[in-house]
Amino acid sequence: MLKIENEIYDKGYKYIACIDEVGRGCLAGDVVACAVIMPKGLMIEGVRDSKKLTPKKRDKLYDIIIENSFGIGIGSVDCKTIDKINIKRSTHLAMKQAISNIKDKEGKIIKADFLLIDAEKLDLDIPQKSVIKGDEICHGIAAASIIAKVYRDRLCNNWAKQYDGYALERNKGYGTKEHRQALIEKGATPIHRISFLKNILGEK
Repeated sequence: MLKIENEIYDKGYKYIACIDEVGRGCLAGDVVACAVIMPKGLMIEGVRDSKKLTPKKRDKLYDIIIENSFGIGIGSVDCKTIDKINIKRSTHLAMKQAISNIKDKEGKIIKADFLLIDAEKLDLDIPQKSVIKGDEICHGIAAASIIAKVYRDRLCNNWAKQYDGYALERNKGYGTKEHRQALIEKGATPIHRISFLKNILGEK
């Protein structure tokens, strides 16, 4: 899983930021992106696509990745912005925020000189490569997917306390049967993406 990063390092780049997002298909909550710069050659055992890990394993790896990373940045775009500019542009915005927010453990901003992005291309003046299924074949992108997933899941747990009855602590904002039924019975909350609810609530 280091093959792609090593090819980029061999071209002379030093700070390779790997980027992934989570929450793109949710009915509620922010879309969250993570950009992580890992030390050259570091391979953390167990790091893989976050969707294929248990919550307990993700939490453990989250701490290990943060401890061992060279720098990490988070970007988050809320439901109102998603409704206004659409989810694709919001995903790109979250990714750009994450890249600009990369900091080391002392809080110093790190500027990436190359980007490895899971299945997206950004309009930034930084050399980049879009990697299809990047969270499955690229160690750094898999690490970013874990950080983004755990970070967003924790947001969902907080939202669940604010908005009872939608089971956000379980569904994480995705359109499960339970979540859809709650929307029909209770309506949308301030963190729901109204543009995503047309088929459920009949919103225009």
